Amino acid sequence: MSPAQDAPRPSGATRARARAGARPPSTAQLLGFSGGGFSPRRLALYVPLFLLGAVTGVAGSLLQAAWFPGGLLLALVAAVGVFLGSGWVARARGGAVAAVAGWMAAVILLTTTRPEGDFVFAAGGGSYLFLLGGMALAVICATLWRPGPGEG
Repeated sequence: MSPAQDAPRPSGATRARARAGARPPSTAQLLGFSGGGFSPRRLALYVPLFLLGAVTGVAGSLLQAAWFPGGLLLALVAAVGVFLGSGWVARARGGAVAAVAGWMAAVILLTTTRPEGDFVFAAGGGSYLFLLGGMALAVICATLWRPGPGEG
């Protein structure tokens, strides 16, 4: 066999894109910044979604410890609803990413102890399930979000 025959052949979709002159989507396009950057309108949408994610993280942090195990499940379901709902409202993955970033920022900040010795997360199974399970669900929601039929 010649070296040309050993080379992998491009798939049909790759050949079609090459013929049409289309390039694969950039990271900015995948995150919903198809215009190539931030616009004031998009920023006005993503800032409240970030804050909504942060509020959900704080509320979930308090709720999961108060009513275990029901509070843990309720906090995680609420977080998933906020992540997917934010993507749906923004009609872009960037909306889900904004809510996830707010949730993670709030939860990570709440894991630190204060100088007085106060803390939100006790060393227990429920706290670890909320932290690690919530982060796993956040990543899943932010990466697997797809626009529904009829959405941009």
